[in-house]
Amino acid sequence: MPEAADPVQEIAELRALLAEREAELAQARAALTGAHRRIEQYKAQLAQLRRMQFGRSSEKLDIQIAQLELTLEDLEEGEAGRTAPQRAPDQPPRERRQPVRRPLPDHLPREEIVHDPGSVCPGCGGTRFSKLGADVTEILEKIPARLKVIRHIRPKLSCRCCERIMQAPMPDLPITKGRPGPGLVANVVVSKYLDGLPLYRQSAILAREGIEIERATLARLGRACRVVGDAAGRADRRPRPGSANHPHR
Repeated sequence: MPEAADPVQEIAELRALLAEREAELAQARAALTGAHRRIEQYKAQLAQLRRMQFGRSSEKLDIQIAQLELTLEDLEEGEAGRTAPQRAPDQPPRERRQPVRRPLPDHLPREEIVHDPGSVCPGCGGTRFSKLGADVTEILEKIPARLKVIRHIRPKLSCRCCERIMQAPMPDLPITKGRPGPGLVANVVVSKYLDGLPLYRQSAILAREGIEIERATLARLGRACRVVGDAAGRADRRPRPGSANHPHR
């Protein structure tokens, strides 16, 4: 017969184990509090840098903001991992719910690729078939942005009677005597102010396509777009003929 355990010794061991667990819990709480404080500090620094970014544009400032965002993201992921509930070893795994597959939006363009099964039956060699239907599988694909060159060709014609030269006018461009088209200017502005993509990164993306555009030039594109927008806004606010506020009424 095995000897009975000493109750006093067993209680002492349990108390020592409990003290060890409490020390580990206190250490984890202290680490979590420190991480939370660092996250709040980084958030405050990030907000301050973003306020400074609106005041002056600097490539060094953009790099600092990007690095701080990456550090903040890593800290938040680590904090989420520490605060996630831990499953006991003897606890059965939770049943995962299958994600609901929503239909793709109808406004997206569709491209159909028909996979022909062939014109000869692999079993008997027959060539007469009856159509039973078709299985349709929709795959969401993305077309990468591409750069292209648009050539505006304006032929000159000379009248054989009066020798007058005829030529179509040049289409309106966002920048007078500039190469950037309206699509490129809109992409630069949206990428910077809506997607938070700094100009030096946009310049590097264009460089991969063999297009060398300096960051200062991209900044001028954004300012030119803002000037055009302000002029259009003033034109919309201008009194129109026939209105009560028109001076010649």
